[in-house]
Amino acid sequence: MHAAVILAHPNPDSYAHELARRAVSGLSSAGHEVTLLDLAAIGFRAAMSPGERAAYHTDDPIQDPMIEEHARLITSVDAVVFVYPTWWGGLPALLKGWLDRVLVPGVGFRFDDKTGKVRPGLTNVRRIVGITTYGSPRWYVKLINDCGRRSLLRTLRLSCGLKTKTTWLPLYAIDTEDHTGRTEFASSVERTMAGLR
Repeated sequence: MHAAVILAHPNPDSYAHELARRAVSGLSSAGHEVTLLDLAAIGFRAAMSPGERAAYHTDDPIQDPMIEEHARLITSVDAVVFVYPTWWGGLPALLKGWLDRVLVPGVGFRFDDKTGKVRPGLTNVRRIVGITTYGSPRWYVKLINDCGRRSLLRTLRLSCGLKTKTTWLPLYAIDTEDHTGRTEFASSVERTMAGLR
């Protein structure tokens, strides 16, 4: 299996980076091919440019070589693993921008020639994994509808197909979690990724 790990956190010393390292380690130990995209480290620009927006519904919606590279990757992998902190109840701008700019028509979805209806574009993806931390406790996250989880496990899944399996690995109330709890969660991420099929 080939897995893309998409990491969205600007601080290289962050806990999210540790979780990404653990995810890569687990996947690699199971013999999977892994490509890590550390969006902040590679200078990914979250905002769609006016030119990209103008080209969005054309036959050539991708205007940036980095986006073209990421589109090639996402249309060739079997699994996509997202590692990020939940901020303001949702995805960080870096990750939301990645979804907006990479999963354009012809990549994330396509329009049926006869009906004009939206059809999945990422039928190659068999597994979506979300690994995230929340400052809030689980009850509060549930109360506000967990927008990041819904975006990845519902909306993105529709671009892959309903047979695509999903895995959600959350650490709630990280602000009050102690070192032991964080270490145990990181270890569980690595174990889960090692068992991914």
